[in-house]
Amino acid sequence: MESIVNLISEPFVIGLIVGLLPAALACKSALATKFLCKKERQKHEKEVAELKTHLQTQLQINASGNDSLQKELEQLRSQNETLRINLAAAQQKPGRAEMRHLQITEAAVRSMREQAPGFAQAWERAMRDAEKIAEQQESGLVRMVRRMIPSLGPSQSKTEKDSEP
Repeated sequence: MESIVNLISEPFVIGLIVGLLPAALACKSALATKFLCKKERQKHEKEVAELKTHLQTQLQINASGNDSLQKELEQLRSQNETLRINLAAAQQKPGRAEMRHLQITEAAVRSMREQAPGFAQAWERAMRDAEKIAEQQESGLVRMVRRMIPSLGPSQSKTEKDSEP
């Protein structure tokens, strides 16, 4: 026992103990930090895995939504093409051009009844106005309204609108 006390009382041993004590504390701190870093890394890896799973689920949802939109778009395109073909066929039916000319002539005659003097010039002007109105009716909103409510017939000509008080 005395040899241990003599050994401890040596300045070299005292210096060694004083030097090893901070080294031991530093090792303990390093191990604790390493342990905490390992826990943090595991926590982050778990979070990344959850985010990857969530991202994969979101991508699958978006892909299925895009597929359904693409199918719907293709269906609408085919319907549009079918309707375009049907419309072209309906316009080529016999009597369609005659009906259009009849409507134009009827509008021109109505206009002429109001503009009796100078019949020839008035007739030509009324025919041009009626043709313009018919062209407007064949395109756009006027055409859609006429299809929904066919009893409306051709609208008033420009000269009829101007002559009204």
